[in-house]
Amino acid sequence: QVQVKESGGGVVQAGGSLRLSCTTSGTIFSIDAMGWYRGGPGSRRELVAGISDGGSTNYADSVKGRFTISRDNAKNTVYLQMNSLKPEDTAVYYCCVDLPIWSSTNKSYWGQGTQVTVSS
Repeated sequence: QVQVKESGGGVVQAGGSLRLSCTTSGTIFSIDAMGWYRGGPGSRRELVAGISDGGSTNYADSVKGRFTISRDNAKNTVYLQMNSLKPEDTAVYYCCVDLPIWSSTNKSYWGQGTQVTVSS
């Protein structure tokens, strides 16, 4: 079974920084795209940042210039460096990884989430 596990969440003051990590374990032959999503009470899950297997990145407009996503394929790990945090960044952050099942067919695996709380 594939397991996705996030870490690095916590409580930080506005303007502070956190780095989230997400590691995929199990028998992994390759990983396609990886991404970070967030959601809170009464809110839908939204894409924060994504990164392709080739290293192309995309970000939600609300985090551009503040967050950076990166990956270490040797460690099956994706990171989210979060700087200049704002109270509105408070949410549970979820990691999602896309793993190939068949050619041109992937399956998404999700972590349980890690809480990020930004206080003012």
